Amino acid sequence: MSLGVAAVQFQSALYRPDENRARTLDLIDQAAAAGAKLVILPELSISGYGIDRDGLEACAEPVDGPTLQAWQAAAARLGIHIAGGFCERADGRLYNAAMLVGPDGLVGHYRKLHLFDREKHVFTPGDLGLPVADLPFGKVGICVCYDLRFVEVVRALALKGASIIAVPTAWVGGFDADPFDAMGYIGQARGAILQANLSQVFICCASQPGRRDDVRFLGSSLIVDPWGTVLAGPLDPDREGIALAAIDPSAAKAAQVRSELVRPREDRRTDVYAITVDGTAW
Repeated sequence: MSLGVAAVQFQSALYRPDENRARTLDLIDQAAAAGAKLVILPELSISGYGIDRDGLEACAEPVDGPTLQAWQAAAARLGIHIAGGFCERADGRLYNAAMLVGPDGLVGHYRKLHLFDREKHVFTPGDLGLPVADLPFGKVGICVCYDLRFVEVVRALALKGASIIAVPTAWVGGFDADPFDAMGYIGQARGAILQANLSQVFICCASQPGRRDDVRFLGSSLIVDPWGTVLAGPLDPDREGIALAAIDPSAAKAAQVRSELVRPREDRRTDVYAITVDGTAW
């Protein structure tokens, strides 16, 4: 089957949730009109990407708050699924979270496991593990931004059956000595390409672009197939846009066999090593 997937790249207005929520709805409509059935939005799409506690507190919402309601209504009207980031408030704590929403409501809820830099001052590390949602077109896993720098995350989601990994992100510098390589790719995009190939999954990253005060977002939203081929993007670091591709989720399983004797999943030496997730060793 062919599934339209869109990675929507835009810069959220800082600490202006109502404006950002309305903006996401407009961009969701644009992506759906272009043929997308799975739409991915950036990290902290609703609050904007910032680390001021007071600003985030003013934007924070429960998982069943106004963003879920708005995205569910859009998903039902358009017959699509939507993944995106928001600032979650739960039990007096703030989480850098993401939700996956379908026509019938919430189907995936994730809290960022690996907090980047000064995020550690305001957010609580995620405690919901690595969920995978079983959707009509395939299994979808979620992680957020810096999580991609830990190779166990993609591998664990793949081993749990995900054929597509949605990655809301707001890529900034600070990890690599030089954000851009000689071909203009950022390290984060290179990592997504490599891991899609090594774990035989589609990886779809939606980032934020441009500058805001002292923050330099790196954009570079992209969609990669299970062979490490870039299907769409990376988008311009300084421009908003939509990376759109038609994918076949079943290709993830097919990519697990590269030849008669090269079978990456079967060739794992689980007698020597394993990944344990939620108490299960893979």
